[in-house]
Amino acid sequence: MSERTLIKNLAASADGPISVSGWVETVRDQKKVQFVVLRDESGAVQLVHPRAFEEDGSAAPDALADTISALTVGSFLTATGELKHDERVKLGGVEIKLDALDVASVAADIPIAADSGIDKRMDWRFIDLRRPEQNLIARVQSTFEHALRSYWIENDFVEIHTPKLMASASESKAELFEVDYFEGKAYLSQSPQFFKQMAQPAGFGKIFEVGPAFRADPSFTSRHATEFTSVDAEFSWIDSHEDVMTLHENLIVAGFTAIKEKHGEAIKALFDVEVTVPTTPFPRIPLAEAKRIVAERGYEVPRADDDMDPEGERQIAAYALETYGHEFVFLTDYASSIRPFYHMRHDDDPSLTKSYDLIFNGVEISTGAQREHRIDVLTAQAKDKGLDPEELDFYLDFFRYGVPPHGGFGMGLSRVIMLLLHQANLREVTYLFRGPTRLLP
Repeated sequence: MSERTLIKNLAASADGPISVSGWVETVRDQKKVQFVVLRDESGAVQLVHPRAFEEDGSAAPDALADTISALTVGSFLTATGELKHDERVKLGGVEIKLDALDVASVAADIPIAADSGIDKRMDWRFIDLRRPEQNLIARVQSTFEHALRSYWIENDFVEIHTPKLMASASESKAELFEVDYFEGKAYLSQSPQFFKQMAQPAGFGKIFEVGPAFRADPSFTSRHATEFTSVDAEFSWIDSHEDVMTLHENLIVAGFTAIKEKHGEAIKALFDVEVTVPTTPFPRIPLAEAKRIVAERGYEVPRADDDMDPEGERQIAAYALETYGHEFVFLTDYASSIRPFYHMRHDDDPSLTKSYDLIFNGVEISTGAQREHRIDVLTAQAKDKGLDPEELDFYLDFFRYGVPPHGGFGMGLSRVIMLLLHQANLREVTYLFRGPTRLLP
């Protein structure tokens, strides 16, 4: 592997011979001196080459100048030369006086520009990802996932990897992608729900998974995707959904703390966003009370069912920020009419479930609940939802041979990053977005 110095490390390097590799961001081909801005995965640096002249002032043969003149934006190369610290250089206070360029590949004309629309940029996503903002988004996501994993491992959780091909639905058949499977049919997993619950009677206790999920939902909103990364946890011996919320908020605090410490300054510079590590406990508001609060703010949720709508979520988030100074709020105790059959219902009011949605900056990012673990109650709740217990037999088997009280949550990874960085669209923070009309690149 070739020796190279990452551009972010140049400021701490001594003046002298240096080698860097990356892609050309700009070229200024002037009469007396040439400038190239080279970028790698860590930053950008200015390369300088004074042109050669004869004693009479005419241009002298200069192969390096010819190479620079032929460079195109996006070309990948390795530059060697003399590193020099100079406070006058705006780009990091350093520059490299070139000795040689080794061009690995020459780029054709770049098909997108800084002002290209999001659909055009998605067509050429591998080029769009070269932007510093996109590089930072990927690093923020990596730091967030690592912090969550560290918290889980330190607290004795086990990581599992559930299958993404299923014989039947885990939630709603209306949102299933059906695929040919040898002589029959299979479905892409909407959620690891059934399989992460299976780990509880298996005796694993506390488990987590970060993996893909698929929803055949023809939504074209800024926050929906047909394939997304789901962050899931499930654990045994809980007393109520309050235990799940406590775990959830502790994970968020761990993730945001790591992001702020490692990327806070860069996020402020590139996105003008101040990362706020939330305090615990997060505000908790029962859904019925949240609807009353929203109505008092002048907005009536226009749904026929008992659920909250996106504008209602924005309104209750604004209330939480005004009242508690908090970007997060748990909406709790959702009606059983709009929750899955496996959510446990309150003993004193079966019309309500021991469940919650977590709202962050006005958008729902997660659903969590205590699960119903009593086989007779679970079967009755499935029937109450119009489901055939025989079609759920493999799932119900989990509960026939002993299972502890348990609960958990599923959270959309990209939604968290989108809202943290105040981005307007999920596509901006997804490496390769998949939606109803996008399967490429």
